[in-house]
Amino acid sequence: MSTRTVMFVCTGNVCRSPMAEYLLRHRLPPDSAWEVGSAGTSAGFGMSASRFAVTALREKQVDLSMHQSRPVTRDLVDVASLIVVMTAGHRDFIRAVYPDAKEKIFLLKSFDPVGGGDIDDPIGLTVETYRQIRDDIDRALPGLMTFMETLE
Repeated sequence: MSTRTVMFVCTGNVCRSPMAEYLLRHRLPPDSAWEVGSAGTSAGFGMSASRFAVTALREKQVDLSMHQSRPVTRDLVDVASLIVVMTAGHRDFIRAVYPDAKEKIFLLKSFDPVGGGDIDDPIGLTVETYRQIRDDIDRALPGLMTFMETLE
């Protein structure tokens, strides 16, 4: 069984995409064939996850404290089997910069049984907003995992 990679993408890689990355890692079995990562369309290198993102995940027994941000790069796009974005804007950005990757880009909320749309950026907002974003992300993960099984 070869290793596959799913990469979550948001803007700064300090809130939404790392929350999705760590929540999915927490759900996957230890022997999973999937590696999970994240990056940002406007991210720098080495930023910690936002304080409220760390708090929101700690409440679910997930430790986000070691996260370090990174930008989306050609290498990350090439190695990813699946690129899961938070907004249509992120999807459009990656399609524009890496047009050959368009077939493997999906909106996270497209896997949400409640419906699609964007996962809004909580940066600068309350911890309660981060909890809502965490729960929006978490609700889409079972559908994403089912889809990932079809790619193995």
